[in-house]
Amino acid sequence: MLSRTAENIYWLARYVERAENIARLLDVALRMSAVPQESSDGTNEWHSAIVASGCEDHFYEAHERAGAQEVIHYLTRDRENPSSIISCFAAARSNARTVRTALSTSAWEAINSTWLEMAELDDKDFSPEHLRKFLDWVKERSLLFGGAVASTMMHRDGYWFNRIGALIERADSTARILDVKYHVLLPEYETIGGTIDFYQWATILRSVSALRAYHWVYRDRVKPWLVAELLILKPEMPRSLAYCYHELTQNLDHLANAYGGARGECHRQAGKTDAFLRYGKIDHIFEQGLHEFLTGFIEDTDALGLEITNQYLT
Repeated sequence: MLSRTAENIYWLARYVERAENIARLLDVALRMSAVPQESSDGTNEWHSAIVASGCEDHFYEAHERAGAQEVIHYLTRDRENPSSIISCFAAARSNARTVRTALSTSAWEAINSTWLEMAELDDKDFSPEHLRKFLDWVKERSLLFGGAVASTMMHRDGYWFNRIGALIERADSTARILDVKYHVLLPEYETIGGTIDFYQWATILRSVSALRAYHWVYRDRVKPWLVAELLILKPEMPRSLAYCYHELTQNLDHLANAYGGARGECHRQAGKTDAFLRYGKIDHIFEQGLHEFLTGFIEDTDALGLEITNQYLT
């Protein structure tokens, strides 16, 4: 496969996954905005969505405060924001169109129909009272595309590049959501373990469709350290860091075997992180510091993306 084609497929998956992740972040902000806050401006939960999206610097260049209206517009439909949902789907469709013959018919139609439906949206679809319906639509379209790829594409290099792109983006998003939880979402007056804290953790679980999974695994009330364990170290949880890196390592191995067996720095980095997540313990992570661990993880995942680009996409 040509590196340009591989790059388009890789970024197609990243943009679709990013659109879904932004939708999940906004869903958290919507739910948390219903919880009474003592902050004077009431923007705590909306600021957290901006920080978790990785768009903090760019957002505050154009806005003085993170209010509901500003954040919703910026993360859903602002064309100047390359990580807004509309921009992500536009970029995904552009990449898909470029490599249309490398995709299955179902995968292409999933992206193209999303683009066509998106063109029919109007202002009211992005209003606070209709926003949750829009966010559900975004998540459904992402799941439709993922299902089409998994069920109808040949499981060879095009499929592997697609999966690698989606998993890189997902791992980064899960880590950001967890990191922001301790440093932005929790009000200063509320101690860790308080009522609002537990509600926030339950909201985080809902945002990654993991609340029921949590109760299946732990059969206990929501506890912060168990939520962190589920979303970091449980490989059976599809949005956990452990799951993402286990799948990343496998797909990178498939590529290496298909392209002559040569392995590079991206394989070493992915394997190292995969081994840590597979055999690590949550106690050790908390001893190191959850924020420090997650910050390092985000940096390592970004570096892995660059190494994958150097190995296969240039």
